[in-house]
Amino acid sequence: MLKRLMLTLTMLLLLPASTVRADEYSDTLNLFKNAGESGSLLRSAYGYAVFPKIGKGGVGIGGAHGKGRVYQKGKHIGDTSMTQVTVGLQLGGQMYSELILFEDQRALTEFTNGNFEFGADANAIAITAAAGAQAGTTGGTSTNVSGGKKNAKTTGAYRKGIAVFTVAKGGLMYEASVGGQKFSYQPR
Repeated sequence: MLKRLMLTLTMLLLLPASTVRADEYSDTLNLFKNAGESGSLLRSAYGYAVFPKIGKGGVGIGGAHGKGRVYQKGKHIGDTSMTQVTVGLQLGGQMYSELILFEDQRALTEFTNGNFEFGADANAIAITAAAGAQAGTTGGTSTNVSGGKKNAKTTGAYRKGIAVFTVAKGGLMYEASVGGQKFSYQPR
């Protein structure tokens, strides 16, 4: 019974992340362009993946899902989706945007060559203000996180050719979990 309740809660929280309007991609990119370090890295990036909405929820066991687009030198080259399963102390739901920057062709090719995976550390997001979170390629950490949509400030640098930025969109989630993000890629 409890497992079914947790699965239902998680699925309900993830439903809004499955539909993304085309203009949400440009709105999300503009947000990151105007948010400190992510903006300067975005201008010089070889490519990037943008996820306007990622929904995350959990009660003990949780999950996250979002759909995005992949760009090479500003040109839309394919679509991607992110799935995450987490286990640990967590409760609630949240919605956030994510930007993954690829410093060079090698990093972009690594992402688009099949199933790509990140490790992730614990994070805490309350309404539209986010506390620091880290995500990185397997074996490394990569970035920092911002505040809400109106006051997004980011800092970060490439690690192994990849940098990741997130902006909280809403929700309330307490979490200290272990899990990673897994990405799939479909060429356009």
